[in-house]
Amino acid sequence: MRQQSVKILYYANKSEEPFVEIVTVKQQKKRRPSICSSADSESEDLLPVLTDRSQILNEHHLEQLVSEIPARTQGYSWKLVYSTTQHGTSLTTLYRQMRESDRPVLMVIKDTDEQVFGAFSSEPFRVSKYCYGTGETFLYSFSPEFQIFRWSGENSYFVRGFMDSLQMGGGGGPFGLWLDSDLYHGSSYSCDTFCNRPLSLHHDFTVRDLEVWTFV
Repeated sequence: MRQQSVKILYYANKSEEPFVEIVTVKQQKKRRPSICSSADSESEDLLPVLTDRSQILNEHHLEQLVSEIPARTQGYSWKLVYSTTQHGTSLTTLYRQMRESDRPVLMVIKDTDEQVFGAFSSEPFRVSKYCYGTGETFLYSFSPEFQIFRWSGENSYFVRGFMDSLQMGGGGGPFGLWLDSDLYHGSSYSCDTFCNRPLSLHHDFTVRDLEVWTFV
């Protein structure tokens, strides 16, 4: 939205009577810069504002992810709701941090092979008897180049949370993304829900850092 200000100009000379002109000036509302942005790049205006410092995400990650998340989440600041660095390695704590939220979340993982990958969930992670989520949910990987794996339409096994594990994607075999209760060991296999390739270099991986962001 553009803000308006008013300038009052006073004109006078010897040959004419003095008069006043009121001029309305439109001003562009300034956006707070991303923590990963610099002032000399127009493309960086599109980067989201991170309210907290990320141990994983850099400018390249943000540029790719911001154009892929659903339109209803774009334009919002990204708020860190869970981080293994801040909150420890516990799936129970992850669920607790999202207990009061009803917004979509973005999970970002860096493993011990320095690979970055994760998932977007249309709903916050929670313990559930049944699978939840919508077709907005997707998996992604930067290993080795950025790829996104959207809903295939094959089934609706988007997300299911247990006290001892978190599962994303499935159907007739292993999960697209699986994490244990300590958020330390994980695995990724091709699954029917997203028709994805394994997100990490190896099917089984060890988590170095894990973050979950929401949109506020």
